[in-house]
Amino acid sequence: MKLLHRSIATGLILASASLSYAQLEGSKADATPTNHPVPAIQDTETPAQRNARMAWWRDARFGMFIHWGLYSIPAGEWHGKRTDHIGEWIMNDLSIPVADYKAFAPQFNPTGFSAHDIVALAKAAGMKYIVITAKHHDGFAMFDSKVDPFNIVAATPFKRDPLKELAEECRKQGIKLGFYYSQAQDWTAPGGAAAVRGDHNKETGHWDKAQDGSFDDYLHKKSIPQIKELLTNYKDYPVVVWFDTPTKMMTPERSAEIVKLLNQHPNLIWNNRLGGTYKGDTETPEQYIPAQGYPGRDWESCMTMNDTWGYKSFDTNFKPTDTLLRNLIDIASKGGNYLLNIGPDSKGIVPQPEVERLQQVGQWLKVNGEAIYGTSATLFDVPTGTFSATEKGHSGQPKFIPTWNWRSTTKGNKVYVEIFEWQNTFHVDKMPRKVASAYLLADSAHKPLKFTQNGTALDVQLPAKALDPIATVLVLNTTK
Repeated sequence: MKLLHRSIATGLILASASLSYAQLEGSKADATPTNHPVPAIQDTETPAQRNARMAWWRDARFGMFIHWGLYSIPAGEWHGKRTDHIGEWIMNDLSIPVADYKAFAPQFNPTGFSAHDIVALAKAAGMKYIVITAKHHDGFAMFDSKVDPFNIVAATPFKRDPLKELAEECRKQGIKLGFYYSQAQDWTAPGGAAAVRGDHNKETGHWDKAQDGSFDDYLHKKSIPQIKELLTNYKDYPVVVWFDTPTKMMTPERSAEIVKLLNQHPNLIWNNRLGGTYKGDTETPEQYIPAQGYPGRDWESCMTMNDTWGYKSFDTNFKPTDTLLRNLIDIASKGGNYLLNIGPDSKGIVPQPEVERLQQVGQWLKVNGEAIYGTSATLFDVPTGTFSATEKGHSGQPKFIPTWNWRSTTKGNKVYVEIFEWQNTFHVDKMPRKVASAYLLADSAHKPLKFTQNGTALDVQLPAKALDPIATVLVLNTTK
């Protein structure tokens, strides 16, 4: 993930907000593309082809991120020193020598790992796809790689390929599978890039002579061949490739070599972090929800449940279920996806607080999933907060202070209103469609609710009590 991860207040505004919000947000989605050495599929496909390729992903709305690797062994602490950063960055943050970090591999025996249980957890949570770290910045491959022996099959007593097992379970349980791959940063392979931190080499970011070497050698002998393995060894997976931290090393020419591989898989979806001016398919706001979303672009907020991605034993700052669920609803209301992270420990076990929260979110989706899956962004032009005059949020822009009254999603002739703050009447000044009927989604009888629509104003009479303490969904059947 990115170099700096801090808890950033969620930025919220509905997708039809005014341009000033987009300007304040500083969206990079509007950047003008350049001519690429090798055109990517996004450069050549028609809008209809793109819509067909992205259809399942747009319908999914909710996915599971998995950060898991050798960093789960130190779990945030090495030689008595605790990192104040995220768990998977411990090698870089504490300048652990390559030999010492590689020594974790013989200790890595995650016998508690169950691909069945993790896929079943994603399914119980209402998630439609999984993205797992095949190789993070530490260079350790969590799959059976013939390219480099620093991997879970060749270097550990576990001797199993978790990606293969996850692929088999995803096929059985009807979940899609994607792979994260750190294409530029690799802190254990000679020549791999590294973020410049502290007293590390100001040009390479290295802190150990064992890291020195040619980046092009790393790219051609490890990175690209491993990406090819991931694209070809797991049958119909991956359906998503999630790149990260391209650094200045991923020039257009170097990125184009990876694009040649990606183009051989025409249904593949990949993000905007390859580098070399390639925009990919998806914007990837990290640890925040953009105030306006990214109108005209597919996007996915990736977020943690506590303050770390990779397992850190002393990070118990787990977000409550209502926050996670509100994030999902808010993201869907702006036409985005929510990629929510779990961080298994060194035994391969998902922390119980994460399991419990995912199961609780799944219970809400069992009743109300119709208002999330396959929906489009809100039709309403109603701001849901204000920008602070003093506080700074993402990228130094004014911090967005949200209000939590309600959000809305749309599908066909139905408008869904997810109500957080319950009142006896739901009112909007401007209803863009004619309402034919109204009911609560959690009411199995779909008992009609009384409503009045005078001009553009709409008032719906609600029961005395909400049907769900976190969010009760009002359904408006409309005529377009």
